[in-house]
Amino acid sequence: MSEPKTTTLKKALRLRAKIKKKKPDFVRQESWRYDRLKENWRRPKGIDNKMRMKIKGWPPTVNVGYRGPKAARGIHPSGYEEVLVYNVEDLRRVDPKIQAVRIAHTVGKKKRMQIIQEARRRKITILNLGEAKEEAKGAVAEERKSEKPEKPEEAEKKAEARGEEGKKEAVAEEKPKARRRRVKKTGKNGEEEGGGER
Repeated sequence: MSEPKTTTLKKALRLRAKIKKKKPDFVRQESWRYDRLKENWRRPKGIDNKMRMKIKGWPPTVNVGYRGPKAARGIHPSGYEEVLVYNVEDLRRVDPKIQAVRIAHTVGKKKRMQIIQEARRRKITILNLGEAKEEAKGAVAEERKSEKPEKPEEAEKKAEARGEEGKKEAVAEEKPKARRRRVKKTGKNGEEEGGGER
């Protein structure tokens, strides 16, 4: 019985994508005319409003006819129902067959890692896992920056212990950047501008 349900859901998702391609961009009236008006949709309500009266040549308005199939409403394009998660306990209420998890943006790194581990253990799909990986990479980069820079001799010794590959990388990382020289600006008479000595 679950197989026909999944096939109808897949069909509904494909149909929704097809409808969305044909759907126009609904824009607020005269947003193209005034910079102060954003394109965010607002229903036209004026008594002489051309968009409200659906006059030919004016942009289309939102209608029930543009709506997607009922089976696909509120469902992620992957076919899962989205569930917002704030902590590990929230994962207990998730059904991995029909639901997928999105970790809330307010969750910190430590708790996010715990949620990811628990979700993998329970085989639950995480929709914003890419963002979590980027954050983890950022944390590793910050840790490397916070470490004290080593002297080139020490880096070479450590590189010898690791091997030649590590040596090349360590030496390349430890090269100091060249400082730019300050050029003194001169005025019309050949004197320095700015008045005082530095």
